[in-house]
Amino acid sequence: MKGFHLELEETEAVGERFALVYAPGKQRKRFPENCVEVVASEEAALNRAAPGKNLYAARVAGPSRSSEGFRVYYLVCWLE
Repeated sequence: MKGFHLELEETEAVGERFALVYAPGKQRKRFPENCVEVVASEEAALNRAAPGKNLYAARVAGPSRSSEGFRVYYLVCWLE
């Protein structure tokens, strides 16, 4: 994807993944590592999503190191 740099030295963790994202809403495009739980499949993400508890199913890319030194995931798309 254009616009961010993925950490190439962590090849097993880099790339697009299905995940559960804990967020107050769906406005953000990047999330700190501690707000993202990578899951095995799209189905698993959708089954465990709980929008009432701010837990959303998504496809994310990362992790990437931010300019502040934190590891972040970038939103590819929300899953419905």
